[in-house]
Amino acid sequence: MIMINSFYGTKFTTTQAFDAKGRRQVVSVVKVEPLVVTQVKTLDRDGYWGLKVGIGQKSVKRGAKKAKGPRFLREIKLESEPELKPGDLVPVDAVLKPQDKVKVTGISLGRGFAGVMKRHGFAGGPKTHGQSDRARAPGSIGMRTDPGRVWKGKKMAGHYGAATVTVKNCQVVSVSEADNLLTLTGTVPGFRKGLLKLTKI
Repeated sequence: MIMINSFYGTKFTTTQAFDAKGRRQVVSVVKVEPLVVTQVKTLDRDGYWGLKVGIGQKSVKRGAKKAKGPRFLREIKLESEPELKPGDLVPVDAVLKPQDKVKVTGISLGRGFAGVMKRHGFAGGPKTHGQSDRARAPGSIGMRTDPGRVWKGKKMAGHYGAATVTVKNCQVVSVSEADNLLTLTGTVPGFRKGLLKLTKI
């Protein structure tokens, strides 16, 4: 038995499905190809047990031939010595089953430099009564001579998104080993084809 607590996949799409009671729910479909073991971390050599795995395949249209291989390389830590060796495949159904609860970690959509209304949900200023250029402005950012500075953490315009986000308590709805697709309840962070880490809770 493979004692692995997490699995990697790529975001495929977001759609909807109906549960056993006929209620519609949002579901996310994750592409979960078998993980390829590229290296085994040992307690003697590395100080811990673990697996280095390859996820997906690099595009054959891009890069030099010598650069071909897994699209992503990630490491999974283990509590005991694995019964796997380099070259072995780890299918998704060996780790995750329907009804399992998982937390999903990914990189959120990057929105670049955003204003306070988009980034923090500010209401903006009045659009009439003499206002001409304050509709999307942040308003006052400070007081007077004391404190004489802007407080740290003040909500202002800046880079928004492209951050590591974890969504908890997603439930596995179905696992299709033939299509390499896994369905989860709710939405997951990131863009299509973005890497996701699924960890059993």
